[in-house]
Order: sequence, then C-alpha cells, then structure tokens
Amino acid sequence: MQLPPKPSASMRIQQLRWALSPMSYMDECAQKHGDMFRLQLGKDISLVFTSNPDAIQTILTNDTKDFSAPGELNNAFEPLFGKHSLITISGKEHQRQRQLLMPPLHGERMRSYGEIIENITSKVIQNQQLGKSFSLRNVTQTITLQVMMQAVFGLFDSPRARRIEKLLGDILDATSSPLMMAVTYFPILGRIITPFHPARHALDWQQEADNLLYEEIRDKRSLMPEAYRRQNPDASRSDILSLLMAAEDEYGNPMTDVELRDELITLLVAGHETTATAIAWAIYYIHKYPHIKSHLLTELATAGDNPDSNVIFKLPYLNAVCNETLRIHPVAMLTFPRKVEVPVSLCGYDLEAGTVIYGSIYLSHRRPDLYPNPDEFKPERFLEKQFSSFEFLPFGGGVRRCIGLAFAQFEMKLVLAKILASVDLELVTKGKVFPVRRGLVSGQNRTIQMLVKSRNSINSGILLGV
Repeated sequence: MQLPPKPSASMRIQQLRWALSPMSYMDECAQKHGDMFRLQLGKDISLVFTSNPDAIQTILTNDTKDFSAPGELNNAFEPLFGKHSLITISGKEHQRQRQLLMPPLHGERMRSYGEIIENITSKVIQNQQLGKSFSLRNVTQTITLQVMMQAVFGLFDSPRARRIEKLLGDILDATSSPLMMAVTYFPILGRIITPFHPARHALDWQQEADNLLYEEIRDKRSLMPEAYRRQNPDASRSDILSLLMAAEDEYGNPMTDVELRDELITLLVAGHETTATAIAWAIYYIHKYPHIKSHLLTELATAGDNPDSNVIFKLPYLNAVCNETLRIHPVAMLTFPRKVEVPVSLCGYDLEAGTVIYGSIYLSHRRPDLYPNPDEFKPERFLEKQFSSFEFLPFGGGVRRCIGLAFAQFEMKLVLAKILASVDLELVTKGKVFPVRRGLVSGQNRTIQMLVKSRNSINSGILLGV
C-alpha cells in the first residue's frame, strides 16, 4: 500500500507549524511532496490534503458513496455555532436544514437586501473623516456585521442590536489569534495563556449573546401569531429570521428556537467575518494598482445613473476583481473534510477507509498550471478563461458548499461599487501585506490603513438602484 507522503518532522512540530502558519506550511509541503500529502496532527490523526482538481472533483462529488461529509468532523465549530448548525449536522437533518435555509439566501430575495447593503455602506464610509486614516478591516467589519444584523435578524440601531454586535466582535477578536489556535494542540498553553488573554471571557460573552438572541426570537414569535404566520409567510418582514420562522419542512414542522439560534449564529458569524476580510483584500488591491481602480470606475460609469443592483452584480470586470481576490486570498483555506468510506486510489496513492481528506483551496488557487504567475493579482485571468468548480472553489463544494455564497458575492460587489462611487480613497499602508491565520479562517497580517481624499469622486448619480 502506497500512502501519501508526509513531512519527516515530529508530530509536535507539525502541529505547531499548522497552528501558527498553515499557509506557508502547505506551500512547503506541496513543493516537496506534490499534489497530495499527509500531516500528523494528533496521535491517531493523520489528515490528507490535496490540490489536484481531479482529486477534488472525486472527493466532492462522491458524497455518501466512496466519500462522506459527516458533520462530526467539523466539531471545532460546535462551541460557537452549536449542535444544530448546518456545519455540524449530517444526513437527513443536514438536508432538511439546508432546504429550509436556501430560499432566504437566493433568487429575488437578494434584491430586498440591496438597499440594506447600500445604506449601511454609505453611512459607515461617510463617517470616515476627510484626510484622516482609518483601519480598513474595522470599516469592512462594521459594514458586514451591520448588514448581517439587519438582513438576518431585522435588528436596526437598537440597544439590543448594538450589544449583540459588540459581543460577537469581542468573541471573534479574542478567539481568532494563531496563539489561541495553538492551544487546541497544546492544552498546557491554555493554562498559561488563558488567565491573561481576552478569550477567558468568551464563554460569558457567548452566553450573554445567546440570551439576547433568544429574546429576539421570542419577541418575533409574539408578533407573528401562528395562524397569521402560516397564511402570510412573507408578510411585512423580509429578514432571514422571520422567513425561517415561517418556513416548514416536508412534514409541516417549523424550526425550533435552538435550531434557529444555531443556524442564525452560523450565518451571522461566518457571513460577517469572511466577507469583511474579502472586501478588505479587494479594496487593498484596487488601490494598490491604480489601473485596476481606473478600469472599475470606468465600468461603473458606463452602468448609468441609478443602476439596478442586478446590473452591478453582473459587471464583468467587477466580477473578475472579486474572483481574483477570492482566488489569491481565499478566506477558507480548505474545503470541509471528507471521510473515505471504502478503500480508494487517488493520485496514485492508496487511502484506507476512515481516512480524512481535505481539498486545499489555498493550494488549488495557486497552482501555476492553472493560474500562471499565481502570486500576481490579475483580474483579467477571469475574463480570459472560465475555471471549473474544482479549480476555483472559494466557497468549497459538494453538499458542504457554503450556503451563503450568493449573498456573500452580492454583498461584496455592492459594497465595493458603493464605496468607489462615494469616495476617493488612498492606500496609506506601505510594504507587503500577506495572509495569516485568524482562527479557523485567514486574514491580513497587519492593519491596512486607508484615507479619504475626497467624497463623490465620480458622478454622484452612480449609486445603486435597488
């Protein structure tokens, strides 16, 4: 039996490298071992990683056959997202929840979120002072969190909304450092670090946030009597919580309060942090390379006054910029894991039943055979070629493909268009910015500072008509 190769370093060294610098470690392993390799991240935990498009297609399209996607493999998310999150459940329960969650996040529902995205982006960006630098990540996080609070919960500027925003922000900041990830593999560090680290408050913050979320669910239920809810599922409210409360599965069963909480916190946290990071990377590159910004401004100008949000969504160069951003810096480094159900051969290697395998999104997006000069930010590559869903997969694939991908793409494009139409920004930060681990996803290694040079730098009429 020929198993995929693995580093010669000890298990502890592999764990430390993976916890602190997973992307550079994957680069190193791929250069030495090729398309498929193993890492020993526990005494009985040998994980396989592949960047080969054919192998990725095999593992993502054979769900429930040769490969499965059990939710228990994602239990690292359970403390925050809960036992009923789409990420942590499997089988029929996963299928049921996914079917209930799909309608509010796709199709014509997107249009109803356009105005929310535009208004919040405008408010936040106009609050930045002329000539004074600001943290790009702070701004994009504020925008995406407020968008999710309004689109998911229908919560506008209220004491409850502001407190939930603060608690979720604190939880994410406290638990997303590489150091806290290292605690997963080296528990002794937790006993040393935690008493002095903000993460020691995370459980208390989460409990308070949960209490506020359950209050919101109860309040909405009290305002939506059962008979009225059944007869008018789309009435008066278009936020995702109201829509999910009105939804029923094939047997007529609605979601419980606990299921609502777990799914909504998953949408809120996953949709906020990841989209904010992607938007920040895009703004960074747009202003690092003036020709890209100029091309985008020209394309926006040709869209006419008050272009419909769907017109903005379909702009080809804006789409290419967003795709190139998600290629060069995919927020999710890996697909959700698959489990080998029967012995298989993949890329010339033998995988035993029970083997856990990941598609490496990060490595796939940096293959020179797919993306020449992969370290170069070049949106044009997405205008020149159409990539398969196993070559370009920023949202994963198969039954575990990100359910909020349409919302994330829609939001990313509208936010970028609104900012470009409203203000002329300047990149203040000099030097290289590169990706680092932020919890279970990736982010920037340093604060990117921007500056507002002027407002309404292009035709002020080029705003989004929603």
